[in-house]
Amino acid sequence: MFSFRWAKSFKKQYLHPSYICRCNSNKSRLDLKEKLKKGPDLKDFILASSGIKEPINLDPPEIPYLSNDHKTESRKVFFDVYGCQMNLNDTEIVWSILKKSGFEKTELEEEADIFLVMTCAVREGAESKIWHRLDHLRGFKRRRAISKNKNKPVKIGILGCMAERLKEKLIEKEKAVDVVAGPDSYRDLPRLLALTESGQTAVNVLLSLDETYADVMPVSLNQNNVSAFVSIMRGCDNMCTYCIVPFTRGRERSRPVTSLLEEVRHLAGRGVKEVTLLGQNVNSYRDVTEQSEPSATQLAKGFKTVYKSKKGGLRFADLLDKVSAIDPEMRIRFTAAHPKDFPDEVLEVISERANICKLLHLPAQSGSSSVLERMRRGYTREAYLELVETVKAKIPAVGLSTDMICGFCGETEEEFQETLSLMEIVDYNIAFLFPYSMREKTAAYRRYKDDVPDEVKKDRHNRMLEIYRRKCQALNEAEIGNIHLVLIEGTLKKTGQIMGRNEIYVKVVFDQESILTEDGGKRLVKPGDYVAVKITAARSSVMTGVPLYHTSIRDFYKEVSWSERYLRNHRVNE
Repeated sequence: MFSFRWAKSFKKQYLHPSYICRCNSNKSRLDLKEKLKKGPDLKDFILASSGIKEPINLDPPEIPYLSNDHKTESRKVFFDVYGCQMNLNDTEIVWSILKKSGFEKTELEEEADIFLVMTCAVREGAESKIWHRLDHLRGFKRRRAISKNKNKPVKIGILGCMAERLKEKLIEKEKAVDVVAGPDSYRDLPRLLALTESGQTAVNVLLSLDETYADVMPVSLNQNNVSAFVSIMRGCDNMCTYCIVPFTRGRERSRPVTSLLEEVRHLAGRGVKEVTLLGQNVNSYRDVTEQSEPSATQLAKGFKTVYKSKKGGLRFADLLDKVSAIDPEMRIRFTAAHPKDFPDEVLEVISERANICKLLHLPAQSGSSSVLERMRRGYTREAYLELVETVKAKIPAVGLSTDMICGFCGETEEEFQETLSLMEIVDYNIAFLFPYSMREKTAAYRRYKDDVPDEVKKDRHNRMLEIYRRKCQALNEAEIGNIHLVLIEGTLKKTGQIMGRNEIYVKVVFDQESILTEDGGKRLVKPGDYVAVKITAARSSVMTGVPLYHTSIRDFYKEVSWSERYLRNHRVNE
């Protein structure tokens, strides 16, 4: 029971009729809110009811599985990373969290006390690789248990999408697995690993509606200061029938733009020359913490979604504008995207900013409208082709990449031929081509039959690859004689040649030599340099050239815009 005398005083002061009447105006209401803020809280009720005048501060309780003498600094972690760029960025987040807790990283299996496997569940092939890796680690764990280092038992952790999708199977079948952690539970890893010290299997695969790791600064796994990944959003709301991502990574939520800009500034200060913005559906970014006009989501013409239009928040075009303005000499890329989220305002920002790379990911998945409908992609073949034309009109030098699936449920030869014809029409510089593999939990698993035979899928996959390689060969050969701006990444181990990438992410190689600098001198090429390279030969996946001079984004496009340079190059070739 709390003090009735105290409650009577509160009622007399705050709930008297004369006081309430004075609260009719806005000012009075604001005054009331301020008084309530300064008024009693739960602590006052407890103190009044117990008769204690002053609270007693107690020492925090000891937690058995997080004891103070737990030595994490001697525990070395070995990372195995499978899957997409998002998984690589997630691993850097995990390493940041563990490093802060005193763990060390090692590149040698023999030194490792903990193996953390960052997994992918999008396709069956990726999961098969991980099962084989677990067989190897299980044997390593057994050998350690009978070796002279048996007092340092090996712990194995499964992280990421496969952890969420196959948690029961991992625990029951893979008895050697000690930790299972989903994509939204990485902050919990120090506790989970501590639990394993007592022989427990620790599991946390809960999905979150708001976890973005916005306050965690990723720590790079390598010494490469040329490029970096920045995760801007997590999850996906599109619910394509073939896709497991919404079930393994949850609903869409975006990082606040303030934390993103802070991270990009930090990377610019480190000398990073290229940042890739990451997300499952990166161009549906929407920061609801920022004030903006409550306008509805703008989609590309002819596209639709399975969810209601989202209103308010800072959108992807706004984010691109702010990020690209931080350092004009830092290249900006982004992936993965959905074609529906390329309204005109996004294309205009990309066109205007020289440091936003002119490579757009437009994953078609299929060239057949009927297959696209079964996939629940939200567009037709005709709408997709219209978007491609719009993109090419607004960004003349644009490069295009795509994802394609063959052998989806019920796909006929006629429907597959439409995919091949789409690949012939659209000049894709990069393509990720896969035979369909059904995933549990997806809508396709519940609604359709995986009825295209494996040998047919393999044949169709090979036919897609043949067209893709032929088209890439022609596209790259068309660049012979043109000058490309290349960001240098390093040296090829086999040949010793210098390797970098042009604006549309095609690999460019050349022999090392001293070339002109901006101040008139000469020096060798090193990672992080921008170099003007004249293309002299080309294959389907790489171009070969001659380095001309050191340059910058600003100077390379100073005399003419990037689009005018593109048009001049191709007029010469014609």
